[in-house]
Amino acid sequence: MHDRVTLHASDPAEFRSVMAVVARVAPAEIYNLSGQSSVHLSFDQPGETTNSILAATLNILEVIRHQDRRIRFFNAASSECFGNTPDEGADEEAPFHPRSPYAVAKAAAYWTVANYREGHGLFAVSGITFNHESPLRPELFVTQKIIRGAARIARKEVAGPLRLGRLDVRRDWGWAADYVKAMRLMLQRDTPEDFVLATGESHSLGEFAAEAFAAFGLDWEQHVVSDPQLARPTDILVSVGRPARARERLSWEAKVRMREIVRRLAAEESGKTLSQPDPA
Repeated sequence: MHDRVTLHASDPAEFRSVMAVVARVAPAEIYNLSGQSSVHLSFDQPGETTNSILAATLNILEVIRHQDRRIRFFNAASSECFGNTPDEGADEEAPFHPRSPYAVAKAAAYWTVANYREGHGLFAVSGITFNHESPLRPELFVTQKIIRGAARIARKEVAGPLRLGRLDVRRDWGWAADYVKAMRLMLQRDTPEDFVLATGESHSLGEFAAEAFAAFGLDWEQHVVSDPQLARPTDILVSVGRPARARERLSWEAKVRMREIVRRLAAEESGKTLSQPDPA
């Protein structure tokens, strides 16, 4: 697989850098997955976060507009744009209420893409992606913090406890490989359109932690502490998507759900081989 990939260096937040790499590669499609992606860190680095997300998106769109309008563009938007969602989930018509600098930047980038699609006729779309996990996530993200924390406690490398923020927050957790398939499907359509990409299920952080510690033979309640100091200034209590449009128009559905996600992440951390074939 790696021998089929050619890497090119570029800084999406710098216009000339984007212009040079697009001219050199002449791509048919561009997928913009870049940017400072930690919600927590965005409160400490709002300028860097906004520049890496909004300026980068604008630069790519401008290069496409001036260099080759045939290029199809996918932008990774975020469920964080919605803020708190209804229990039944947010779809493409739900209003945005961003509650962090990261979410504000993602919302601005989403509307920038819509503006270039409607105002300049570009094939430019945004996938409003809910949480999508993989072993590539760094420990800065709470899912990997939990998985790796449970593994260290199981290996007796640390005594614990594992300190987390609010355990009652609910998230819609999916598998990254599923979502990448949806991204590609979005650029193969005859007409550009935005889609919510989600599983449609929500689980609490406590449920995720319980599954993770159980994967290492541990009772999470004996090792996890909720620390109010780790809560975000404006925590989102419920975030769940309603992906009906993706099912109907892309024939796409997230296959891997929370418990299987935890199993895969735990297996990767343990260095085990997955016992079941990957349905994604």
